[in-house]
Amino acid sequence: MYAIFEDSGTQIRVSQGDVIDIDLRDLGDKKKKLKFDRVLALGDAEGKKAAKIGTPYISGASVTAEVLEQIKGEKIDVIKFKRRKGYRRKTGHRQSYLRVKIDKITGG
Repeated sequence: MYAIFEDSGTQIRVSQGDVIDIDLRDLGDKKKKLKFDRVLALGDAEGKKAAKIGTPYISGASVTAEVLEQIKGEKIDVIKFKRRKGYRRKTGHRQSYLRVKIDKITGG
């Protein structure tokens, strides 16, 4: 079974047991579980059943994930340049992510 859910403006397709990186958020004290309830679609991995598509979300469906760790992504270079003006700026950025493992997909 797979699910497509929305988180921080992105749509993510997951199956049970997948490990994904999502945007960092404040979890509070020792919270180890996350629940995503904006499920857009549910489907069967083998394709035996028809997929269930929400309008826009499926009511009662959710994806539960366990928080593994906080990580940093790859470093990117941000370069500003204007030709013939002597203007150059170079900075870097590393985005923080939350690595989670998908525990359970429940359908409504």
